Amino acid sequence: MPTLEDDLQDLSTAEDFLNYFGINYDIQVVQVNRLHILQRFHNYLHKAENAMPDDEAAQREVYIRLLTRAYQDFVESDALTEKVFKVFRMHEPQTAFVPLEQIMSKSNPAVSGKM
Repeated sequence: MPTLEDDLQDLSTAEDFLNYFGINYDIQVVQVNRLHILQRFHNYLHKAENAMPDDEAAQREVYIRLLTRAYQDFVESDALTEKVFKVFRMHEPQTAFVPLEQIMSKSNPAVSGKM
């Protein structure tokens, strides 16, 4: 008898996962966001891996809850807003920490007057 892990290895598309776990979905939402849904599901699973139960039935419930949540993220929002992939975050303002000591350092051309 195949295990949950065996079954999961045979799944490849968002539709495969949603159908396997019996989650109702709007095909238009999935067609537009399939990779985003799968990546978000993966991210949720990664965060939950330390708390994953040993019992396969309980694991299945966790998978259903997290996949439903990942799908709902894109029912209620969109890929541009959710920014699942790095490419969507590349043009956001970046922050950097510069210690005050480095700013006031004599080797800093702005402080030493050697510009």
